[in-house]
Amino acid sequence: MLLKIHPDNPSERHIKQVVETLEDGGVIIYPTDTVYGLGCDIFNHKAVDKICKIRGLNPVKANLTFVCEDIKQISEFAKQLDNELFKTLKRNLPGQFTFILKANNKVPKLFKNRKKTIGVRIPENNIANAITRKLGRPILSISLKSDDEILEYFTDPEEIYDDFKNRVDIVIDGGIGSNEPSTVVDCTKGEPEVIREGKGELI
Repeated sequence: MLLKIHPDNPSERHIKQVVETLEDGGVIIYPTDTVYGLGCDIFNHKAVDKICKIRGLNPVKANLTFVCEDIKQISEFAKQLDNELFKTLKRNLPGQFTFILKANNKVPKLFKNRKKTIGVRIPENNIANAITRKLGRPILSISLKSDDEILEYFTDPEEIYDDFKNRVDIVIDGGIGSNEPSTVVDCTKGEPEVIREGKGELI
């Protein structure tokens, strides 16, 4: 299903429809403040496996990212945030960043990579934020990469639907997406370190 949702003022009825699909173990494609992403409920192992198969990833080896509602929700899945790290997150989120943090025991086993880390995001995107708020827990975020020689990521939701309509339950049309991913910041070794330059500029 291709579901058009207004990017500035998402319809509550549409968000409810998306959340019900996630609660039933469905897989969605949704917009963020950077690129479109594949998403599901992080606690549904079958849905996580399905997404990893679509992208050809091994969940144990891959660096998988959670999209969270707020910093409080991030703190539920990350080891204790010290004052400096909390301030860094508060300054830069919501925003175009993926922060790599040490995972705690609440992170589902499927996500426990060898480094025991998780990526976390709070996108500056009303649709993504409305979904996590209504669901009450994070959703998985894996960037939707394209095979195009020029564009690294899918940007047009109608093209995304043509390619993925038989593999996912809902493709959300929230407008044309960006072709530039988030900036990735590693916060597991003390001082935050940018390990991938993307759309966000760390402050």
